[in-house]
Amino acid sequence: MTTITTTLPDDILDLLKKQASKLSVPKNKIIEKALRIYLDQLNRAEYVKSYKKAGKDTDIMSLAEEGMEDYLKQLGE
Repeated sequence: MTTITTTLPDDILDLLKKQASKLSVPKNKIIEKALRIYLDQLNRAEYVKSYKKAGKDTDIMSLAEEGMEDYLKQLGE
């Protein structure tokens, strides 16, 4: 595990201290969890962005539609 040093605004640090005390957990555990959640949200946003981009690509949409046609035919058989 690596140690980092950072600065935080006083108001955020106060909230962090209060929550850590209330939950009886170290501040670094709250920071770690919050960072994991935030990074996961960024990753999900990238997926959304790529799907929106793909939805505007006529070649990709044609392939998807052909695939759905084949799939629906298989379901009907």
